[in-house]
Amino acid sequence: MKAVVLRGFGEPDVLQVADVAPPGRQAGEVLIDVVAAGLNRADVQQRLGVYPPPPGASEYPGLEVSGRIADPGESGFQPGDAVVALLAGGGYAEQVAVSAGQVLPVPAGVDLVAAAALPEVAATVYSNLVLVAGLRNGETLLIHGASGGIGTMAIQLARALGARTIVTAGTADKLDFARSLGAEVCVNYREQDFVAEVDAATDGRGADVILDVVGAKYLGRNVEALAIGGRLVVIGLQGGAKAEINLGSLMGKRASVTGTTLRSRPVEEKASIMAGVRENVWPLISNGSISVPVDRTFPLAEVVQAHEYFDSGQHTGKVLLTL
Repeated sequence: MKAVVLRGFGEPDVLQVADVAPPGRQAGEVLIDVVAAGLNRADVQQRLGVYPPPPGASEYPGLEVSGRIADPGESGFQPGDAVVALLAGGGYAEQVAVSAGQVLPVPAGVDLVAAAALPEVAATVYSNLVLVAGLRNGETLLIHGASGGIGTMAIQLARALGARTIVTAGTADKLDFARSLGAEVCVNYREQDFVAEVDAATDGRGADVILDVVGAKYLGRNVEALAIGGRLVVIGLQGGAKAEINLGSLMGKRASVTGTTLRSRPVEEKASIMAGVRENVWPLISNGSISVPVDRTFPLAEVVQAHEYFDSGQHTGKVLLTL
């Protein structure tokens, strides 16, 4: 089968489509013929050599796919069923083998290609906003990186939960896009101080929950922006991994900081998260409360160009590879 392999680490040109052996289906797994795969920041980090796949996972990039069941095993799926899957790796390929608990039917009304934009972002956002942060109706959520896959899903899920959203992005176009999805307060981080804007938007109260993909660069400022009892959830390290924190400020606010990843979690945890996504997020997608913004699609043969575009930061919504 065709798959994307890494010829080294670095710029997008280390990615190469090659002929490789197809995956073997193990007990408890299903085999999927891939139709499309989503690009994620973790794929870029793997390409750069700073985020290797967990032990036992495929060495090929790709954490989410859509496709059709080729071999259902004992899963209850049928051959040809349209599905999406959350992966620990291997999605940039013609076939993937994955634990059945990480596979869901495509939500009603969603195109099979566009569905590849869903599993990673839906699982990440649902697990962190609902299961970790406990975001509730009437609370205020600050989202950094509002126009990417995570940000667009977070805006819409927060709105569905009855929360108010404040978002940051670096261009007016990206902020306009976030506003079209339901963001209420939009902050250009190149021109505005997000802590001051949060303070103004909440009458000095602060954000109840912050979903952060930046990491170290924003750690101290995020704590400043938290409300009493606030919850900061760090899910990315685009701004570095090491920073100092004023514990006195954190304690004074009775706030919490949680760091999470999804890729390395045990299969059982991923299956539980995906079950929650199916129950709580899929209906919102099917009834139109949450849309699936896809910016661009590239054929697998143009994986280098896809990563170059992703790296440019121009995209609003998801970037997909099609097979």
